[in-house]
Amino acid sequence: MAQPKSETVRAFDRYVAAAEARIQAEQRSTGSFLRINSLDGAERQQAESRLRRGEVLIEKVGQTPEEVPGGLVHDWVGTAFLPGATIPQVLALVQDYDHLARHYQPEVQGSRLISRAGDDFRIFMRLRKHKVVTVVLDTEYDVHYRRLDAQHWFSTSHSTKIEEVGGDHGFLWRLYTYWRFVEVGGGVMVQCEAVSLTRDIPTGLGWLVGPFVTNIPRESLEFTMERTRAAVQQTHSALGTRHSALSGGDRE
Repeated sequence: MAQPKSETVRAFDRYVAAAEARIQAEQRSTGSFLRINSLDGAERQQAESRLRRGEVLIEKVGQTPEEVPGGLVHDWVGTAFLPGATIPQVLALVQDYDHLARHYQPEVQGSRLISRAGDDFRIFMRLRKHKVVTVVLDTEYDVHYRRLDAQHWFSTSHSTKIEEVGGDHGFLWRLYTYWRFVEVGGGVMVQCEAVSLTRDIPTGLGWLVGPFVTNIPRESLEFTMERTRAAVQQTHSALGTRHSALSGGDRE
């Protein structure tokens, strides 16, 4: 079960092609940029209120997990509001690829920037996932950032290498993420859609494999969104404290 079968990869690629066509269409307009933009007036107001109160909204796309030959495709979307932040501050945080473990432990054990050309990055991350069993993964990604305008940025990240440390059981074969950043009144709305490919659940091992491949995709996305929100708030508070200290010094 070290690597997915060719028909498994083809099925995932077809799913991704359809998902990316939808995502690219959404990203071409400010009116459809975020998932909450598609809600009617009352639902959208309620969702925005929840986000501004500090909630992270997580929802599945389609019938996740979707069965494909020899595997499962997982597709989840998370949204969070980062109060007091600006897009440059948020981008500086998420693009600090040499220090992601500062904010995303224990899931991110280590990370580093491999190369950069403008807004295009190649990065490495060592990931730790735990659900009944603990799995450590060495992963690499191509990441591309683009902007619709000064208030709307987005990124696409495709895994290019995933190796399980100590053996390969198919707990994660592909991980593609699609981030969107929108500067709004009082902060930044952040949305991330995570599409992943895992092995299927073998007969007789559902108790061991099932919780990992069905729960980890959602829980990892929720963890990432919460930690991003916390990290931006911490950075914002530190900048405010520093500014206050400098202002106090000036008064002296």
